[in-house]
Amino acid sequence: MFQSLRRPGVPGVALAAAGILMVTMGVRQSFGLFVGPINTSTGMGIASISLALAVGQFAWGAIQPLAGAVADRHGPRAVLVVALLALALGCALTPFARDGFGLAMTLGLLASAGSGAGGFSVLIGAAAQRLPADARGAASGLINAGGSFGQFVFAPVLQRLIQSLGWTGALWAMALTVLAALPLVGRLAGATDGRPRTLGDDGQRLGPAIAAALRDRSYLLLHAGFFTCGFHIAFLVTHLPGEVALCGLPATVASASLALIGLANVAGSLYAGACVARYRSKHVLALMYASRAALIGLYLLMPKGEWTFYLFAAGLGFTWLATVPPTAALVGKLFGTRFLATLFGLTLLSHQIGGFLGAWLGGLARVNFGDYAWMWYADMALAGAAALVNLPIHEAPVSRPGAAPA
Repeated sequence: MFQSLRRPGVPGVALAAAGILMVTMGVRQSFGLFVGPINTSTGMGIASISLALAVGQFAWGAIQPLAGAVADRHGPRAVLVVALLALALGCALTPFARDGFGLAMTLGLLASAGSGAGGFSVLIGAAAQRLPADARGAASGLINAGGSFGQFVFAPVLQRLIQSLGWTGALWAMALTVLAALPLVGRLAGATDGRPRTLGDDGQRLGPAIAAALRDRSYLLLHAGFFTCGFHIAFLVTHLPGEVALCGLPATVASASLALIGLANVAGSLYAGACVARYRSKHVLALMYASRAALIGLYLLMPKGEWTFYLFAAGLGFTWLATVPPTAALVGKLFGTRFLATLFGLTLLSHQIGGFLGAWLGGLARVNFGDYAWMWYADMALAGAAALVNLPIHEAPVSRPGAAPA
């Protein structure tokens, strides 16, 4: 299934990108574990902390097309170095925030923007430009699995660090871990960096490429589905610890559930990468979103014991971020790989607009209604809608204005 990854040079590129994403996503996806400890220590309030993390959801998405455009023009090296430094600095400064605004600037803006600039769009785009076409699907699955494995590793470790060192010590430990990932940047970037690249291989320019994409119906439908994905992922990663607490279960159930989501998504991401080469990506996405709606419905019907959360996490985790390989593959099929980091980055911006609403509205629901019931219903409805909007996507290359004549 992954024979294309065995070629000389290919494993190193894919594994370096996976390692960077393991750190940037593992750190970011564990921010929800700090909601309770920060609230207890500072008295900021759940709503204020949720808004700060919602700012982070949006910042993570907003930086993706910008970082992707810089990487498409100049190469990924400088982008990734700045990204890791910003993520580390944001984590290190968070303990000094004393109100919601300060938290929004550190954990919300600085750390999340750093995580985003070192996220999917730059890493998958960089790998795609350095790998043969038949290796890209499997490589994107492997890179995505790295992010999921990061969640599996970081969630229980950080929960233990919070218990032993306090939330401030845990954040400083995260900052040091992020800095340790810097050597991987050189392995991924390779020797092609530093060359100004304003034109695609076919003479296409970035501006016309973006304009063509934003006029394409299939690309816009892809955005709509990914918006929904961001909504319920952000809601869960931010408020699953709160849901566990409402059910009278210990915090370790929340960290274990987040870890199980990450572990299950390792398998899901690898499988999704393999499916990209065998099936239509739009059908893979539709099935993933439909399965989420069904899983949420089952969760609402089940008694809320710890094994309910573990089973729910494992089931949901299989498709958690496994939507990334088929979504990136669709963008590549529609518009090619030259500006993949930018155009895929724009879909991630839509994803995180949904993420902003999922994180923020989850906090408002908890404050105003005392639980998350209405958020679960919204999650289920939106997942069903996302399954439907992917089906009309036209999965074929589109004409690209600005390309040089053949």
